[in-house]
Amino acid sequence: MLTVGVDLAAEPKGTAIACLEWSEGRASLRDLALGADDQQIVDAIRRADKAGIDCPLGWPRSFVEFVSTHQHGNVTVPVHLAGRDWRRRLAYRLTDLAVHELTGRWPLSVVADRIGHTAMRAAGLLARLAADGDPVDRTGTGVVVEVYPAASLRQWGLPSTRYKRKANLAGLADLVDQLKTAADWLDLDAGEALCRASDHAIDAVLAALTARAATRALVTVPAADQLDTARSEGWIAIPTSPISSLNR
Repeated sequence: MLTVGVDLAAEPKGTAIACLEWSEGRASLRDLALGADDQQIVDAIRRADKAGIDCPLGWPRSFVEFVSTHQHGNVTVPVHLAGRDWRRRLAYRLTDLAVHELTGRWPLSVVADRIGHTAMRAAGLLARLAADGDPVDRTGTGVVVEVYPAASLRQWGLPSTRYKRKANLAGLADLVDQLKTAADWLDLDAGEALCRASDHAIDAVLAALTARAATRALVTVPAADQLDTARSEGWIAIPTSPISSLNR
């Protein structure tokens, strides 16, 4: 089995791809690359049994309706507009609320944060896959699943903060050490040095690990009454079992 993880950024710079090969209770990092362009991402997804993408795959329905209404006239807003609660209902997807309830973390808002630029790139990638006959189900049932490395780390009991950017290289090194201990069946091989130097690289590895969890039905999935919304907004797969369960 091959799982792929994509730490997506708005541009190739800052985008990383990791490919994990699984066999006989082991996982080996077969490929790890920074600066990945659209073609590299599409090619990797096509080779994968499952691919985890760290990026929102859709926008909140309430926000889409809000913008559409605004385009054609005045919108209807609460009489007592306190501000934050109403804006939060527009800014966050159903899956974001589910992640916060489970982990205590708020994912970045796809409509109120710079990650919106990355989501536009993701939409283009999904459109390209669909045009080539490989449509993506945003609920995660197909080859692509939306992931959130920080939430995966929290669920696995690993450091989920203070490992990003050059100022936190010591924290990144500690994360890699703890990951190797918790998942002693994981061979980072030649990619270990890059994982210790780039948070994008380790996030791509974590995305590939979460994709593996998805193949084993060890992640959250939308309930029946959430499916319709998740098909348009996307759904973040959060691990529900220890990282040790991935190599079984």
